[in-house]
Amino acid sequence: MYSQSQLAELIQQGLDQLQYPTLAPALYDPVRYTMESGGKRLRPTLVLMATNLFKEDISNALRPALGVEMYHNFTLLHDDVMDKAPNRRGRPTVHVKWDDNTAILSGDAMHALASQLVAEAPAYCLRDVINTFNTTDTEICEGQQLDLEFETRENVTVEEYIEMIRLKTSVLLGCALRIGALIGQASAEQVQALYDFGINLGLAFQLQDDWLDCWGDPKTFGKRIGGDILCEKKTFLRIKAEMKYPRPMLSKSDEQMYIDTYKHYYLQTGAEHACRIAIADYAHKAKEALERLNLPADKLEGLISLTDKLENRNV
Repeated sequence: MYSQSQLAELIQQGLDQLQYPTLAPALYDPVRYTMESGGKRLRPTLVLMATNLFKEDISNALRPALGVEMYHNFTLLHDDVMDKAPNRRGRPTVHVKWDDNTAILSGDAMHALASQLVAEAPAYCLRDVINTFNTTDTEICEGQQLDLEFETRENVTVEEYIEMIRLKTSVLLGCALRIGALIGQASAEQVQALYDFGINLGLAFQLQDDWLDCWGDPKTFGKRIGGDILCEKKTFLRIKAEMKYPRPMLSKSDEQMYIDTYKHYYLQTGAEHACRIAIADYAHKAKEALERLNLPADKLEGLISLTDKLENRNV
């Protein structure tokens, strides 16, 4: 089995070796800038880990794994335009460094390049891989649309929020694992178990992100603490809190006071505790899905360790 550090090295080598078209360099410079900006590389790691559960040779999973990573970065690039985000991973976003039109068009190019990389999956599973990728692509668009609609709705339920983050975040983790399992020639039951693992891992990941927006360390989180509060974003914390008491009504003239007031509100209503319970619950469900793989415990150590790390992350 490959270690996570070995997988990270393979992924970085693969990214370094990517060749971009030479025509219209202004189109691909933002793509290169985005892919060089780092990140957790979680999704390509999951592709390779899933393949490695069933095969020692994971070389034919690398290019599809890079495609999944490029697709993820494409979604972030377009999200930044829609959210008017100024920074990403400590650097100016593409639409700030260049402009909105460049960001949109370069994002479209990233989507096409990602599809080409994913389509380099082996012939024996190519159709299933492409169907998985295309289905996920559609679901992520659905999740983004729901997120936009929630901005103008006052009655978003917890169940609706969970479905939105399942579509917007979790399905790509499930997609990565499913693609890796298909390349590894896992059984249908094992493919489904890994997909379910990814869905629950993604839900825990996003809820942890909601929590970190309030109580994370700004030095490691990479984003301003309280950003979701200032944007009045419908998060698990806010929805849960509003189920108990009306939200505070105050001016944003003092932004830090505004953030601190909402953090106290989340604590007072029990929303913060409920969020931590939900994170632990989805992490537990993820581990239960792994048990359905019927593989030796030592093979699952990497995925279990990753689940623990994501559940308790501070970045």
